[in-house]
Amino acid sequence: MSRTAALKRWPGWALLAVVALALLAVTVTREAEPLTPEERIEEISQQVSCPVCDGESVYESRNSASAAIRAEIKALVAGGQATDDDIVASIVERFPETQIVPKSSGFESLVWVLPMAALACAVLGLFVAFRRWRMNTDTIPDDDDRALVEAALAAGVEVEEPAPEVAEPAPEVAEPTEPRGEVEA
Repeated sequence: MSRTAALKRWPGWALLAVVALALLAVTVTREAEPLTPEERIEEISQQVSCPVCDGESVYESRNSASAAIRAEIKALVAGGQATDDDIVASIVERFPETQIVPKSSGFESLVWVLPMAALACAVLGLFVAFRRWRMNTDTIPDDDDRALVEAALAAGVEVEEPAPEVAEPAPEVAEPTEPRGEVEA
């Protein structure tokens, strides 16, 4: 590929990357519409795990401990003074092992950052590898290649060329040579 063709292609890729990052930023930072109290209770209940059951959220569990936590969440939401994060923090303070969603700060933020960093490194690595492969392709024979071929031909080494892949023609139906008619006995 010529240098001018490469220069013409990179602005399109840069524009695509900018648009993708802008859409990602808008999606991540966009605030959802205000939730009803029932939706808030449901959402908060899904963020807290049952202190008794293994692997179930308070929303899914029918244990009495989960029912008590759901009632507490309902009372705090009905009070209207606490945010969703404050409610989750108060429950996690009482039951330390009940937080399902990791915090978005401190050491636990690595849960959110590391997968994206790994994906970015993988994409960058593939880009570099494909670029190297394209740059290292040498399809024009040089003098060394020609000398190697001449030496092989002079030594009598036969090079078999692969047969071209051509579809087999359909067998022709032979026309009868004798006229059809009465058969002599």
